[in-house]
Amino acid sequence: MTTSKIFFYLCLSFIAGILLNSFFQESFLWFLILDIIFIFVFWKHKKVVIIGFCVLSFIFGVWRYQSFELKTENNQLVKYIDQEISFIGVVSERPEPGQSTTKIEVNIKNLNSKVLITAWKYPEYHYGDKLRIEGKLEGPAFLNDFDYKSYLAKDGIYAVMYQPKIEIIGKNYGNPIKEILLSFKEKLKNSVNLIMPAPQSGLLEALFFGDEENIPKEWIDKFNVTGTRHITAVSGMNITIISALILNLFLLLGFWRKQAFYFSITFIIFYVSIIGAPSSALRAGIMGILFLIAQYFGRYSNGAKMIIFSAVVMLLFNPLLLILDVGFQLSFLAILGLVYLQPIFSDWLEKVPNIFEIKYTLSATLAAQCFTLPVLIYNFGRISLISPLVNLFIVPLITTVTILGFILAFIGLTSIPLGIAFSFPVWLILTYIFKLVNVFSKASFANIVLENASFAWVIISYVFLGLFIWGIEKKKKLKRF
Repeated sequence: MTTSKIFFYLCLSFIAGILLNSFFQESFLWFLILDIIFIFVFWKHKKVVIIGFCVLSFIFGVWRYQSFELKTENNQLVKYIDQEISFIGVVSERPEPGQSTTKIEVNIKNLNSKVLITAWKYPEYHYGDKLRIEGKLEGPAFLNDFDYKSYLAKDGIYAVMYQPKIEIIGKNYGNPIKEILLSFKEKLKNSVNLIMPAPQSGLLEALFFGDEENIPKEWIDKFNVTGTRHITAVSGMNITIISALILNLFLLLGFWRKQAFYFSITFIIFYVSIIGAPSSALRAGIMGILFLIAQYFGRYSNGAKMIIFSAVVMLLFNPLLLILDVGFQLSFLAILGLVYLQPIFSDWLEKVPNIFEIKYTLSATLAAQCFTLPVLIYNFGRISLISPLVNLFIVPLITTVTILGFILAFIGLTSIPLGIAFSFPVWLILTYIFKLVNVFSKASFANIVLENASFAWVIISYVFLGLFIWGIEKKKKLKRF
């Protein structure tokens, strides 16, 4: 067994330890002692010792999860819950405006804690604002059996406040680089809104920045029904598919493979930076880059190992992501789908012409959706039957509209009239997407609602998926001989 394969199994064992302890809060100290004794006794038997170290890695995953939870429970802010308090904090992320209220993440530096504040929409607050806040501190409550407390804890948020008294006492107290990026992002958003009419402007904002606030709820529902809502999120799946399409587009235009690869990497870095580099986008960007590296060197198996290793690194810092961050789950599963299933679907679609990257788009979309389907059903209780078909007509255009939209937004920074003059192609593509989603969302067979899908069902689904891939790969190996 090679060193890389052993390391791969150790990483999987660590993730399994976090996963198991998320559901069963047990102490494995006694098992750790037995495992260490086991390793020493069978030290000369390499394969047995590897199993022992995998168990050791598993226990380490359990310990990491438990230590992180303990840190959450012992946070200094927790002792002030259900009390009227006054504190000074800095807005640590861009506020998320709703219809009548705004959610503001505030960092209290002297307590090394964050509070999520729900305030009235006006007056507006911005990243880096220093605020004096007075109100009742509350603990996050369970919402329809959803562990909201743990969900917020994964982002370092341990308490909430509703409509407290807020006073702005300073500005520009955030990270200077992040302030510049967010300020530039707001200028781009304003440029888009001045050039493009609604609801097309709202969709373009969502494509760029993952902000759905200006998309009407009725359209959000239609995107859900047709399985196309992923285009409005900055996810690993979205960034990876777009980056892979850009890579293939550059190759189609006659660029050398090395040039196309570096252009695609540059695009990801530029894209993540320009939208303000939120943590979700940073994770998605890392995964997208790793996937492109694997595709560039033509070693998808090594790509899977890199993806799993990057997951381990992220989980070392925050083990709650594995269970409580659906975006994290979907991003990794989508990329693993592209690594393992996309080549299989590509072989099956051999006779489909690859004009305008149709074959690649269809195979990539099907692969990503197959790998994410069990988690989507478990979390949202819905299957979109027409998703592959609708995505086939939409995903190939996302790269084009993203690039053209960025150019348009930059033109709008210098001249709004000039931006309006060049806006027709972008408006046309966005209108086409709306029309297509609207038509397909009305189909009676568009989606099936599935309730009460258990986690055991999710595990079984991935076991069958793994066996299916293993069977296909085994047949390929037999054909070679």
